[in-house]
Amino acid sequence: MWRYYVALALRSSARSKALTALVIALLAFGVSACMVSYAVFRATTSDPLPGKSSRLYAVQIDNVGPSYTWHGEPPDMLSYTDAVALWQAHKADRQTLLYPASWQVESDDPTIPAMPMSGDAVTADFFPMFDVPFRFGASWSANEDAQHANVVVISRRLNEKLFGGQNSVGHEIRLDGKAFRVAGVLDDWNPRPRFFDIGELSRDQAFDNVGDIYIPFTRATDMQKNSRYANCPTATGETDTSNWGAYLHGECGRIGAWVGLATPADAERYREYLRNYAKEQQRLGRFAWPPNVRLNSLMDWLAYLNIAPKASSFSMLISGSFLLIVMVNVVGLMLARFMRRAPEIGIRRALGASRADIYQQFLIEGAAIGFTGGLLGLALTLLGLWGIGRLFEPKIARLVHVDAPLVLLTLLLAVIATVVSALYPTWRAAQTRPAWQIKINH
Repeated sequence: MWRYYVALALRSSARSKALTALVIALLAFGVSACMVSYAVFRATTSDPLPGKSSRLYAVQIDNVGPSYTWHGEPPDMLSYTDAVALWQAHKADRQTLLYPASWQVESDDPTIPAMPMSGDAVTADFFPMFDVPFRFGASWSANEDAQHANVVVISRRLNEKLFGGQNSVGHEIRLDGKAFRVAGVLDDWNPRPRFFDIGELSRDQAFDNVGDIYIPFTRATDMQKNSRYANCPTATGETDTSNWGAYLHGECGRIGAWVGLATPADAERYREYLRNYAKEQQRLGRFAWPPNVRLNSLMDWLAYLNIAPKASSFSMLISGSFLLIVMVNVVGLMLARFMRRAPEIGIRRALGASRADIYQQFLIEGAAIGFTGGLLGLALTLLGLWGIGRLFEPKIARLVHVDAPLVLLTLLLAVIATVVSALYPTWRAAQTRPAWQIKINH
């Protein structure tokens, strides 16, 4: 029966080529616009750590008071005092402190010039928490954190520049003139967005490449390395690091804190710990406001920071509206297409076909047209993705790719859109009165 209805659809399409071609073209353009926008939206809002993101949480504590907060939300970054207090309390299964910084990198090879490189000061748990892969070696230990060790983990890219891609574990490089032993070399690792330190960077850097240098948080503090960005509760927001001790123990927010918690119950216990910590700071006179803390899971954190480019969300809205307009026009075309076949429907009904048979015939015909429109829409989607760099920044455009789910979704969307558009025309066609059509045709 299915083959028979498909054959009927092909014969009907051959009889009304113009209408069929117009429906297919409209669907193709509508679906391709939607799928190009979806591909960009998917790339910019995807989970950077699937399967683990729900167990990773960013910590916020209001250490500046309502005069310096935005809509009552705590600052994105912690002060050194709060960050170290949480880290030393060991209330989470895993925990890391971090902040982005830059170094002048020198090799022992005189033929390689010194170069400025960016990266992060982190604690040892950073690497297992975020599933950072290693090509050579490993991260430093918690003991080396405590010892403020001169160790470094470098990226594969930097290892290629300094050591020709060879195993450089145990070798030394100089950062800002100080010798550091290479503990490990990362494999390819470039999560998008770079969720782990985006709270300490500007939002437009969310899709930049990650850094090349990772050294112990404690050692970076000894070197008086400041964060690339810091937020100080002053009228101007300026930072003064001339008195490092005073700056370090002041209220400038510049450090990110992440914790790994296995269950929602663990997360709730940690929230309670944060509230109690803030209450204690209030009791000590450091905070003059009620506890104001947040603990956001990784995906909630990205949503809170509005990481997805506005153009991505806006294009989804526009393309969705365009597809809706296309479907309205397809309804009209399908209605004209089906009602022209009223005599055929009347004869089929007179010969014993039920309304259910008519529904089945025309919905299968609509699905066949939708599948053809989906194939054309897929070609237009590929063309649109090829030119996506003209609409979005290159670092965004590079994230967009075609895969099997996108292909299947394109075809499925075209079929569903056509079948939905064909529902009303099919219902109208099924209401045809056999006796009336036979009378007219005689």
